[in-house]
Parts: sequence; C-alpha cells; structure tokens
Amino acid sequence: MTQSEQPIGIFDSGVGGLTVAREIFKILPSEDVIYFGDVGRSPYGGRSKEILTQFTRQDIAFLLEQKVKFIICACNTASAVALDDVIGSTPVKVVGVLEPGARAAMERTKSGRIGIIGTHATINSNAYARIIHEMDPKLKVFSLACPLFVPLAEEGYIDKEATRLIATDYLRTMREVEIDTLVLGCTHYPLLRHIIADVMGDGVTLIDSGAETAAVAARLLADENLLSAPNGRNRKGDHSFYVSDVPEKFSQVAGRFLGQVVERITRIDITRY
Repeated sequence: MTQSEQPIGIFDSGVGGLTVAREIFKILPSEDVIYFGDVGRSPYGGRSKEILTQFTRQDIAFLLEQKVKFIICACNTASAVALDDVIGSTPVKVVGVLEPGARAAMERTKSGRIGIIGTHATINSNAYARIIHEMDPKLKVFSLACPLFVPLAEEGYIDKEATRLIATDYLRTMREVEIDTLVLGCTHYPLLRHIIADVMGDGVTLIDSGAETAAVAARLLADENLLSAPNGRNRKGDHSFYVSDVPEKFSQVAGRFLGQVVERITRIDITRY
C-alpha cells in the first residue's frame, strides 16, 4: 500500500468529532477514514494538562498503529491544551480544529467583533482568542461557554423549544456586544446550527470550526500528493469506527451526527498505548 492509499485518522474525546468526519466524507468521498472516539474517558474538559497530553498521545499512537497518513484532532479541548506538546514527535501531519476556525473568523468578519462559543475547558483556555490576536491584535474577541449545548445535541434535542430557550438565554450576551461573526468552537454545536443562527439573526456569520478543519485537511493532503484518488477516480472510501467503551451507545448517538447508521464499531483498550 502506498502512503496515498493509507487512511485518514480522526480522533475526539467522544462523538462530537463525527461532525468533522461527516465533512471529510463529503469533500473527500474516496478517502478511507479511521475514527476513534475516546468515549470511555469523555469528557476531556476539566482534566489537567498532563492528563490531556497523555490521552492525546495515546489517541495518536492508536491511529499511527492503523498506519494512517494524516491525523485530525477533532477535539477542541485537546487542540487547545495538549496538541502543541505532542505533534513535534508525530511522524505524520496533525491538525487541530482551532486555527482553521480562528482563521476563517478573522477572514470573514467585517466589524472586527468576533464571538467564540464552546465548552468551559475550551473557553477557559482562551486558545481561540489567542490565535486570533496573534493574526490580528486589533480584532475584538468575546468568548462564552455554552455547556448545555453538548447534551442537547447528543440527546437529539435539535429542534426543541427547550433548546431554543437555552440558546436565547446563552447567546443574549453575544447579541448585546454586537458581534458579526460567531465561531462554533465545539464539534457538537453544528447540530444546533439552525437554532443558533435564528437566535443570532441574519447579521451574524456562523463559523463551523469542524468544517473549516476538514477543508484545510483536504488542501494539505492535495498539496502533499496524498489524496487516494487525485484524478477523481470513482472510488468509495471505507470508514471504520473505534471506541474505548460501549459501542452500542456510540452507535445510537453517531447516527444523529452522521445522518446514517453506523454498524461496524470496534472497542479497543486505549490504555495500552
């Protein structure tokens, strides 16, 4: 097998990264993909930097054992806290979800007022604001934790009135500071995109950090001549899913995130890596 024929690896603390996988399936349908969801140790938020770094190393080590050619860290928390300490020793290219989302927000804002929503861990890290200010210190960044969005997405409360009420309450601050661009800084949040968009109004552009990361990954693979079907050959990629605990629960939630039944799920012992 040549390197270009090897799969793309994606890892996350749980199921949220499936929104990134969904975008990869869409824009790179010929690519084989291996997804690992560390559901047995989820959530990563609230863990120490040392533990997060250990988890990230183990997740990457598992994917490398599967001989992947490229790795996407689809976890905002791991991307914010641990990834920089790990990628220097990784033999394949690794990208996280922070910089693609931050760069897209910087490029699309017209007023220079950008909002970031995410979990407590991502917001407390201040990583998105730091990246944006490194690119353009004149931009104003407003960050807000919206932790209830994660269970609402996982439980399928996509169009419920309760979700709309919670979103209205959460996002009142973002409306008051008059942002024109809002980064969905958690991979669960795209499932609630329509409600978030309705609450924020037509004047606010939503940035899906997962979709932006998938687009960056596609460009990097093309630049490195690592696409499995660079000439548009009619090939359907193979998708494999691995978890660190209870495949049945993952399968139920994964169907909501991918819009399709996920049947082939393998449980692994991630602690041996």
